[in-house]
Amino acid sequence: MNPTPGHQVDALVAQLTPFLEIPSISAEPAHAEDVRRAGAWVRDAVRAAGGDAEMIDWEGHPLVVGEVPASRAPASAPTVMVYGHFDVQPPEPREQWASDPFVATVRDGWLHARGVADNKGQLFMLLRAVAELAGEEALPVNVRICCDGEEETLGHSIVDFLAADERGADACVIFDFAYQEGRPAFIVATRGMVFFRVHVRTGAGDLHSGMYGGAALNAIHALTTALGATLARDGRLPEPLRAGIAAVDDAEAAAWAQLRHGSQELAAAGARPMDPSAADEFHARTWAEPTVEINGVLGGEPLLQKTVLPVQAQANVSLRLAPGQDADVVSAAFEQLLRDALPAGAELTLERLSSTPAGSVDPHARAIQLGLDAFERATGTRPLLVRAGGTLPIARALADRGIPTIMTGFLPPEANAHAPNEGIPLATLPLGVAAARELLTAWAAL
Repeated sequence: MNPTPGHQVDALVAQLTPFLEIPSISAEPAHAEDVRRAGAWVRDAVRAAGGDAEMIDWEGHPLVVGEVPASRAPASAPTVMVYGHFDVQPPEPREQWASDPFVATVRDGWLHARGVADNKGQLFMLLRAVAELAGEEALPVNVRICCDGEEETLGHSIVDFLAADERGADACVIFDFAYQEGRPAFIVATRGMVFFRVHVRTGAGDLHSGMYGGAALNAIHALTTALGATLARDGRLPEPLRAGIAAVDDAEAAAWAQLRHGSQELAAAGARPMDPSAADEFHARTWAEPTVEINGVLGGEPLLQKTVLPVQAQANVSLRLAPGQDADVVSAAFEQLLRDALPAGAELTLERLSSTPAGSVDPHARAIQLGLDAFERATGTRPLLVRAGGTLPIARALADRGIPTIMTGFLPPEANAHAPNEGIPLATLPLGVAAARELLTAWAAL
């Protein structure tokens, strides 16, 4: 990243700090008002840029929608959408943070705070670029702002809003992703996700393990036995969970070969490979394959020395869906695998808590090609076309509306999004603003 004048960085940090210091944790009901305060910050930023914006209640969740008109001839100018989310992940474990997660802190050339990487800092870059161009009377496109406060809980308010909104747009831009090998990347596909709660019961009540162990069913044993039937072997899930996977074309595979090896990716995250082939297959496994991950297990007594034979246990399980897969088909296969492996006498209840389909982008669309040129001018390198292993609910909704979307971002691997000490390099802020300005200017040709 190119160095930038310190006073420019300082000004951007000062503008961003109040936004970062709102604890807008959508997963915790106690912070519902904070989520609304963060939405109000976005609304006011759009208004300060000369646009109109409102924070509306959509299905019980705050949604900020607004428009900043083109500086000249808005009736004939292209319309582009800016999406971002103003909610953040919970900061726990707080004791692992070097500073308060909701006090923006500059340390060793980085800006640290919960949400600075995902997604407040990156949304700010876009909003700042819009404000600067509008202030200079040089904004060549109409900018439609659509931002939600429940992305971190995979909410669907923005998806349902877009389905009901007849206005559409000529293109959309989302800053919510990472740099690859020191260069920008445009995401051409995201994985979907289905989130389950699996509950197993094996009797009327907990039992003394000395009196009944070895003869009575243990709910944790039953749960782990059932879940074990759904897990990957040698990096591949059971075939019923792989139904519908879209093939990776040669051009994509060639782009992946330019990225750092999976061993470096894993090492940078402090992670250990799950099997001998994991490092070599890192990008294929995290971008083009589905996964089953057990995110949490509850049952029995994990802390005290209590020899209980638990009668119930539950787990939260997330399935990432590869592009091309159908959530209903994979969900049915997941349930069948669980039930087939469940020990006789155990009762299983499966709750599907949320579901988001995979999304994809046509890399040949004019908006994408103009964007590639714009980013090359702004950053000095042409973006790679890659996939993302994460899930963005809006990605499929935009594709269904026929809106070509640039999904990109400026996060280095060390940004610690969703983890303690989340941060971004200070130089990221002016670089992101510059790239956003160049992109909005280039889209005048749409």
